[in-house]
Amino acid sequence: MNKIIKIVFIIFFIFTININAYAVNELPFKNMLISKKPVEYNNIIFNDYYDDNINLNNQKSKVYMLNFWATWCLPCKEEMPYLDNLQIINGLEVFPINVGEENKEKTKNFFKKLEIKNLSIYFDIENRLVNLFKLRGLPTTIILNQDKKEIARIVGLVDFSDKKFIDWLSRYLN
Repeated sequence: MNKIIKIVFIIFFIFTININAYAVNELPFKNMLISKKPVEYNNIIFNDYYDDNINLNNQKSKVYMLNFWATWCLPCKEEMPYLDNLQIINGLEVFPINVGEENKEKTKNFFKKLEIKNLSIYFDIENRLVNLFKLRGLPTTIILNQDKKEIARIVGLVDFSDKKFIDWLSRYLN
C-alpha cells in the first residue's frame, strides 16, 4: 500500500512540475508572437498631433509599445482604454499610432469619447511604419525592448490589463 501511495505521489509531483513549466512559458495571448531573435528596424519615425517628427531613437525607455489603429476599427476602440491604463507604468512608453486617413479633429474626438487621458495622438504619415513592420491588420501592437528591437507582436484585440500580460511585460521592465 505504501508503495502505491509513493507512486501516486511521484506521478502527481511530475505532473505538477510539467504544468508549472508549461505555465511559465505560456504566452499571455494566443495572438501574440514572440521574436526568437529580436528584430532591429532603422528609422522608426512617426508624427505627433502637431506634425512634429518623433524618432524612436531619441526616446529613453525600457519598453516601447507601438499600437497601430484607426478610428473606424471597432476592436481598436475596445482596446484603446486598456492601452491608456498601461501608459502609467514606469519604464513603458505607449505610442498609439493612427494609420487611418482620418483628420486630426476626428482622431481627437475618438480619444475624447473614450476618455483617454494618459496617451498622446500619433500618426503614420504615408504608411511608412505600416510598410516597415509589414502590418496585416488592425489593431496591431509591436513591442520593442530598450534597444528598439522587436521582441513581440500582437495582431488583433487583447485586454492589456490581463495579469499574464502584465507579468510577461514586467520581465522587461526590471
